[in-house]
Amino acid sequence: MSSQCETTGKHAAGEPMGFFERYLTLWVFLCILVGIGLGHLAPGAFHAVAAVEVAQINLPVAVLIWLMIIPMLLKIDLKALKGVTEHWRGVGVTLFINWGVKPFSMALLAWVFIGWLFRPYLPPEQVDSYIAGLILLAAAPCTAMVFVWSNLSRGEPHFTLTQVALNDVIMVFAFAPIVGLLLGLAAITVPWDTLLLSVLLYIVVPLIIANIWRTLLLKQDPSGETLRRVLAFMQPLSLIALLATLVLLFGFQGEQIIAQPLIIALLAVPILIQVFFNSGLAYLLNRAVRSPHCVAGPSALIGASNFFELAVATAIALFGFNSGAALATVVGVLIEVPVMLLVVHVVMRTQGWYESRPGIQTYAECCPPVAAAPARSGSAG
Repeated sequence: MSSQCETTGKHAAGEPMGFFERYLTLWVFLCILVGIGLGHLAPGAFHAVAAVEVAQINLPVAVLIWLMIIPMLLKIDLKALKGVTEHWRGVGVTLFINWGVKPFSMALLAWVFIGWLFRPYLPPEQVDSYIAGLILLAAAPCTAMVFVWSNLSRGEPHFTLTQVALNDVIMVFAFAPIVGLLLGLAAITVPWDTLLLSVLLYIVVPLIIANIWRTLLLKQDPSGETLRRVLAFMQPLSLIALLATLVLLFGFQGEQIIAQPLIIALLAVPILIQVFFNSGLAYLLNRAVRSPHCVAGPSALIGASNFFELAVATAIALFGFNSGAALATVVGVLIEVPVMLLVVHVVMRTQGWYESRPGIQTYAECCPPVAAAPARSGSAG
């Protein structure tokens, strides 16, 4: 067991939960208002942006998505994969939830709520698109904000880093087949060429760029200080790019939202249920296999969170700015922070119950305090 657990109030990349991150929900609400307003005042500008595309990939959005994703992937040290067996029980549970449960449970919830229960209250021509957006939202686990949630739940940082690195590699191969399968089961036409191009543009290429950039920065400065400075500079740009993308989305979605504001609330229902279901299942399974609490916490949070940046980009590429799919993925962004903070709260409040099971190490046993424990050189954890 690693003894280098971080309890200093910083997440795995070394910086505190920033101002933009902490109030992400507020910024999304402001983007809704700004986007709707600008969409009414300057619709021609939004249509001009939408027209700049190649092979159904919108180029301005592609640039914004790269600004979102590359700084997040820059935090990930793929060399951490060598430690994947250190907490193998927690890794196994998280992989099962991320790839064997979450996409399929979300698809089921989308069919039940959006395709059936809420169908009379939604635009009929957008129902399939909403379902597609929810599937995209759940088809890939979060890569960046997980470090924040793990820190807040006093998670074992090396487990979190290892799990995120492993998920990034799996995403390259699993995202397109899972999305294609579930969209096909939902009788939604799958434009495979656009889907595979999206995987190449929004997963493979950014992962390669981030890994090469990270390697060069650490070669230049093995202490990792240059890397930390670059991350500190890039993080606000990443969130600004996200917010700019949301303004574009709501510029196109404004008419529909004004006409039916209930849509956002209805789309939030299956998202909320799947977050609580998957985080709870991961937490209970970790307790069943006797993972320590400092592993179960981040496992539950990784199991519940979504890579919404990738979902937004893919939804736009597959279905367009005006689609219900794009709007559905944005709802995930809207509720990400408050819901995940609630999950963190539950995880922390139940630590005593969790560790009462015989055979589970206490936090002090799993992560004994170490005076001035050195951080791993160049590690995001």
